[in-house]
Amino acid sequence: MHHPSDPGGRTNLGVTQAVWENWVGHSVTEKEMRALTPEKIEPMYKRKYWDACRCDDLPSGVDYLVFDMAVNSGAGRSAKMLQKILGVTQDGAIGPLTIAAAQHKNSMTLIDEFSQARIDFYRSLPTFGTFGNGWLNRVEHSKASALLME
Repeated sequence: MHHPSDPGGRTNLGVTQAVWENWVGHSVTEKEMRALTPEKIEPMYKRKYWDACRCDDLPSGVDYLVFDMAVNSGAGRSAKMLQKILGVTQDGAIGPLTIAAAQHKNSMTLIDEFSQARIDFYRSLPTFGTFGNGWLNRVEHSKASALLME
């Protein structure tokens, strides 16, 4: 729930306390954070990450990776990562040009490249020594799931 070295602070179901407080519009207690359920957070996940990254418009499998990265590191960072791989303007907002580029690229290649970009990003973080194994496991599992969706 909370690791003292985690700059995100108290977290449950991938939701930091700061993100949840912003979503609900008020401060929450540790008890309220512990009481989060998938049903409670699903609307936030959909709007803040899935819809923000226009995942419905991305190729199957790629949509999942972009969503997972958005949950872990923010929608803007996930979008910029995808845009860099696709060679389009990295503005952090997935629009028609990014979607078209993603749809015209081989999905398996894009899944591989996006997963490697995530690994490179995580390795660059100062907290990699503490959380790196978990992040690398997350990349491995999300990549395997994405390849099954492709």
